[in-house]
Amino acid sequence: MIDNTQAQTEKKKRNPLGQILLWGFVIALLGIVAVQLSRSQRGTVQIGEQAPDFVLTTFEGNQINTADLRGKVILVNFWASWCNPCELEAPDLQTSWEMYEPTGEVVYLGVDWTDTDTEAREYMERFGITYLSGPDYGTRISQAYRTTGVPETYIIDQDGVLVFVKKGPFSSLQEILAVIDPLLEN
Repeated sequence: MIDNTQAQTEKKKRNPLGQILLWGFVIALLGIVAVQLSRSQRGTVQIGEQAPDFVLTTFEGNQINTADLRGKVILVNFWASWCNPCELEAPDLQTSWEMYEPTGEVVYLGVDWTDTDTEAREYMERFGITYLSGPDYGTRISQAYRTTGVPETYIIDQDGVLVFVKKGPFSSLQEILAVIDPLLEN
């Protein structure tokens, strides 16, 4: 019996590297969890902050990099085909886009959130959406903006600064114009 106990004691003494590695792994895992919790607690991107740049691959396969759009006002609208409130604002978003498109001073980017391509395309056809839209595969864009649902709209000025956030649908065409028009007067 004494030999067995001595062997176990010696085994514990010989394996401190394993314990160090185990504790290192546990500490690293806790650090990752803490960072993720901190990110989730920050809330959405704030007005006055530099808006996160992203690349949107449209349903047609074109890549749009928001960093390349400096000098233009950018409206980023997060939507989904299954979202009833999104349907409320879709006609007004399209109408306002048609008003701004000829000037080239404003770009609309529709970011389709957790949807299927087929349903998203049907939604766009039903509402006559012609502004640039694409899926947010992996939710990387919505994570960058720390969205909390759909619809959500972010308006970015010509310098890339977030100037307006709308959670929920726009209530009218006039509400959209009231945010964008003053930005074009600068």
